[in-house]
Amino acid sequence: MNMPSSDLLPDTTVAALRSTVDSAFPRTIEELKSLVAIPGVAWATFDPAELDRSAEAVASLVRSTGITDVRILRMDNNGTPGGPAVVARRPAAAGKPTILLYAHHDVQPPGERDLWESEPFVAEERDGRLYGRGAADDKAGIMAHIAAVRAVSEVLGEDLGLGITLFIEGEEEAGSPTFRSFLEEHRELLRSDVIVVADSSNWKVGIPALTTSLRGLVDGVIEVRVLEHAVHSGMFGGPVLDAPTLLARLIATLHDDDGSVAIQGLVSNDDADVNYAEADYRADASVLDGVQLAGTGSLASRLWTKPALSIIGIDAPGVAVSSNTLLPTARAKFSLRLAPGQEPQKAMAAVERHVRSHAPFGATVTFTPGESGNPFSTDTTRPAAQIALWALQTAWGTQAVEAGIGGSIPFIADLTVVYPEAQILVTGVEDPDSRAHSANESLHLGEFNRAVLAEALMLARLNAGG
Repeated sequence: MNMPSSDLLPDTTVAALRSTVDSAFPRTIEELKSLVAIPGVAWATFDPAELDRSAEAVASLVRSTGITDVRILRMDNNGTPGGPAVVARRPAAAGKPTILLYAHHDVQPPGERDLWESEPFVAEERDGRLYGRGAADDKAGIMAHIAAVRAVSEVLGEDLGLGITLFIEGEEEAGSPTFRSFLEEHRELLRSDVIVVADSSNWKVGIPALTTSLRGLVDGVIEVRVLEHAVHSGMFGGPVLDAPTLLARLIATLHDDDGSVAIQGLVSNDDADVNYAEADYRADASVLDGVQLAGTGSLASRLWTKPALSIIGIDAPGVAVSSNTLLPTARAKFSLRLAPGQEPQKAMAAVERHVRSHAPFGATVTFTPGESGNPFSTDTTRPAAQIALWALQTAWGTQAVEAGIGGSIPFIADLTVVYPEAQILVTGVEDPDSRAHSANESLHLGEFNRAVLAEALMLARLNAGG
């Protein structure tokens, strides 16, 4: 790996940035706690006023960096206003590049209160971690941007000519429904040379990562129908199988005996070269003792460069309200993660072909396609990626892992289409125990400090050239 010359950033500047980030860190944490206290959820069933309050709080924080061009913008989504996005700009000096810093201020719903050890929207420090909904995903991403811009502005002063645009979205957890139209509407306002998406994870505590690939996603609903209407299971059971049983048989065809996805025509590669120990995976994923792992090839490939299919919902009567009845219909929702290089439309068509050709006992199968998103991969030999890897290594004191992520961030594909010339870097503040989207979401404060420093170093290096 050919890293850029460290001559572009003197050791004195590195030391000054480290000292500035450290001295400002208590303030950074207190401001993060204030953001966590705002329950801004971009779902129709939650109070939209809290989302507006969250956007105003973020805008105020951005102004505290010295950036004065700060706006709260939103798009219309079929008559419904989209989530409020904060957009701020610091123009580039002549000959300097512009970097766009992305994060999102909306959060997931808190879920069941009994599962939390503390109040979801009251940030609480315990054992070196900060607990609360959004503490990691993604209000820490916002504060990493804010703290890094402050640090580099303080250290470089008038020598800072780098153009900086902050784009803090307000509907990511709701699927970013107006994201593409927002980009199209504000294409020039958001145009940049480098885009940093702070919405991913590091390898583990003590080891940073640059996310180099993301799986794509398609989902949909499979319905099985066997009867015109429900009938008595004693009077008619035997010659015909009920819909939930046939649905289960159909679902079972989606995987081979070893647990690999059995759908023909999907891209699958065993080329991830990072060693992910099975013991670490079992601990990170909370796999129960005795449960065998599915699939073939390296664990990293199974997570990053191969497809993975899950059934994430089933419509059938609950046990508490069940009766001795042959059910005429049953439905299941599938979620299929796609390997880099897979076209979502072809993957959706492959799933439909499979379920129709495997209709059990001649049952009527209805396939309803849902959402789709493209996979993503980055070229780490490009200058901005090399600078990011250097910054991560300098901040952590250990070499960064070039890691894939099994999850999907579909809007990144929109960024690649609208800004094909931009280098897109996916970074993050989370670690395997952050539990984003789950109860007891948390942020490792030591890792967060290093993430802020890494971004400040990256900004300084981009300002210096490279």
